[in-house]
Amino acid sequence: MSHNSEQFITLTSRTMVLAQENIDTDQIIPARFLTTTSRKGLGRAAFYDWRYDEAGMARNSDPFAGKDPDEHQILVGGSNFGCGSSREHAPWALADFGFRAVVSTKIADIFKSNALKNGILPIEVSAETHADLIASPGTELIIDLERLEISRPGKWKQSFEIDPFGRRCLLDGVDPLGFLQSCEDDIVKFEARNT
Repeated sequence: MSHNSEQFITLTSRTMVLAQENIDTDQIIPARFLTTTSRKGLGRAAFYDWRYDEAGMARNSDPFAGKDPDEHQILVGGSNFGCGSSREHAPWALADFGFRAVVSTKIADIFKSNALKNGILPIEVSAETHADLIASPGTELIIDLERLEISRPGKWKQSFEIDPFGRRCLLDGVDPLGFLQSCEDDIVKFEARNT
């Protein structure tokens, strides 16, 4: 299994907005889709009950209808995004759908950790910045992970904080296991010196 993913240095993309607060991991991916250990194809299950009815037909109220995931890689969610259970399938589904970043005023800690491990950048912004994003769906943002800045060109720029190890993994395009594997030579040398 590969532990490399796409490097995240800068991202310029449009937003998809889900303004609801307390979007939990069961809404991100309903429990009935947790039977797989494969990440592939889980994007279809992302927000499934919001996008499809009981018969599997697209809902008229589908918040993602008509939006190209390649052009809308930044998900703006309401406060307390990713609360609920610790299911790692939630960031798997978002990543497979095409999201590279999630932005909110508050992102649940376990979701934040799982997102970082799976190539998604969780960014917490000020209430003022968040209100602007909620009111402007589809706006273009620039995320610069090296500078730790998110900006809406011509409008505002805000710095953000991120776990340093998670940041390093995203910049290098590896997950935590991939990072450890990249240190194998150093680990072998350390063990040789200390045995």
